[in-house]
Amino acid sequence: MKKELGLYVHIPFCVRKCAYCDFPSFAGREKDMEAYVNRLIGEMKEKADSGVAIATLYVGGGTPSLLPAALMERVLGALRGTFDFLPDAECSCECNPGTVTEPFLRVLKKGGINRLSFGAQAFQARLLHLLGRIHTWEQVKESVSMARAQGFSNLNLDLMLGLPGQTLADMEETLEAALSLSPTHLSCYGLIVEEGTKMHDQVENGAWTLPDEETERDMYELCRSTLSRRGFLQYEISNFALPGFACRHNLDCWRRREYLGLGSSACGFSGNVRYRNAPALDDYLAGKPPEKTVISPEDARFESVMLGLRMTEGVSEEAFYQMHGVSLWDAYGEKLKSSMSAGLVVRENGYLKLTRRGMDVQNRVLVDLL
Repeated sequence: MKKELGLYVHIPFCVRKCAYCDFPSFAGREKDMEAYVNRLIGEMKEKADSGVAIATLYVGGGTPSLLPAALMERVLGALRGTFDFLPDAECSCECNPGTVTEPFLRVLKKGGINRLSFGAQAFQARLLHLLGRIHTWEQVKESVSMARAQGFSNLNLDLMLGLPGQTLADMEETLEAALSLSPTHLSCYGLIVEEGTKMHDQVENGAWTLPDEETERDMYELCRSTLSRRGFLQYEISNFALPGFACRHNLDCWRRREYLGLGSSACGFSGNVRYRNAPALDDYLAGKPPEKTVISPEDARFESVMLGLRMTEGVSEEAFYQMHGVSLWDAYGEKLKSSMSAGLVVRENGYLKLTRRGMDVQNRVLVDLL
């Protein structure tokens, strides 16, 4: 029986760097796209394994939809020719409004992609401009329409909350605009201001002001309540899906299942070893080998709890024991007492999970565990 794995493929090219982005992505490097695809296909051959079956594929970036259709066709064809995909494999690709085209979508469909994720972020033009996005909301609508015309029905929209100058009314307007497009999945991410980004510089120098903590919490509650009324199930802190449409790639990551990573900066792990490919584009193109890290048993156990608590189902006691050979309670029972007595975590039906209040202060729970 083949070992089932996830597969992540990183496409690092962008039109320009967004104000909040600290991901490994590169603007103005279109001339390197063909060389990158050649190197990517070479890496596929290096990591080919006849004993592996791919259960999920996620093509992320960067902006995968910036890649010319012919080059994406080569990538997807090489993936299918190199790896054995399960018949029901979930295959996702990120697409940015303003870059996605009908020829590109046709290539995705032909290449086995069955789930699309659009970086919509906000309805308001002023917020899109502040974020450095290159698209308008009209282009979000056009992209979704094109996707449906090509036969895609499993569609996610990424939305952001807690943006500088964003109001509760803005968030409500964005949610309604997104829901009007009938997505199957919505990701509602709170802004994290990362050092080294334009966003960080503008916030630090006072040019941009973030909403206060209470307003951001109200935005999050608005997302939770609105999406619940519309039939979406929250399965992770930031992710909501119609029944049957939770992202399996996401779930596998939070359940700490093994995966392969291809492309510059892509990570993967197997057993007790995690690797990361060279983050610099030139280093990756030159064939610089990945950095490898041995994960200690203690770190592995903490990762299982840290990731698992992001899910509304929580951490499975049985899965924890199967993965680590020790019970969750032997590993963390004493350290969990404080969070449990404070009503931040509960034990229900074989799972340890955050309460609604615990989701707001997840870091406090994790600090206790450390």
